[in-house]
Amino acid sequence: MEERTERILVVDDEERIRRLLRMYLEKEGYAIDEAEDGEQALKMALEHDYDLIILDLMLPGMDGIEVCSKLRQTKATPVLMLTAKGEEMNRVQGFEAGADDYVVKPFSPREVIYRVKAILRRSSATAFLTRDTHASNNIVFPHLMIEHDAHRVTANGQEVQLTPKEYDLLYYLAKSPDKVFTREDLLKDVWNYEFFGDLRTVDTHVKRLREKLNRVSPEAAAMITTVWGVGYKLEVPK
Repeated sequence: MEERTERILVVDDEERIRRLLRMYLEKEGYAIDEAEDGEQALKMALEHDYDLIILDLMLPGMDGIEVCSKLRQTKATPVLMLTAKGEEMNRVQGFEAGADDYVVKPFSPREVIYRVKAILRRSSATAFLTRDTHASNNIVFPHLMIEHDAHRVTANGQEVQLTPKEYDLLYYLAKSPDKVFTREDLLKDVWNYEFFGDLRTVDTHVKRLREKLNRVSPEAAAMITTVWGVGYKLEVPK
């Protein structure tokens, strides 16, 4: 059976950047579509099922954060955000809107390819896991339940809406309760990074995860514990 070609939407208002990314991505065997502004990108992203969207943050009209936020209302398509240096606050907003990762301009095409492969590998593995609907996939703690077959998280009986990466992070911690993971561990295993990762990516996702859990269950939020000087763990109440 022939393997399906993964399709990527590249969104940037600079033609030279779209051309550069298309050249490198097509060399890796991906099928590429392009959009030059936010309105066009959102329309294409909603009409087609892309495997990944590479989305420039600064776009004319509707910017990348708004595109990502509107997309997340109906779709969980992985998003790799392109940001310029000095836009750290915007990167945080991008994560809050549902971006899975970011690359800083000017970027190395090799780094973009590495991150694209990491995101696609992770989303492919997650899709495989969600097809297994055996009850053993469910993780149940006091105040917190993760139904992995449905990708559903409930805290104190209320459903918590998480981005795909926030969910992956919570599920990974929950599979090994009380075990401490370094930020490097989490980058490697949740983001599939071995060298290009930014440790602040982990901190931002942990912060957002706690905030979302805290809205419905302070007890569930408190389970995600910082081990100072080491990393994070999910601590089960005794």
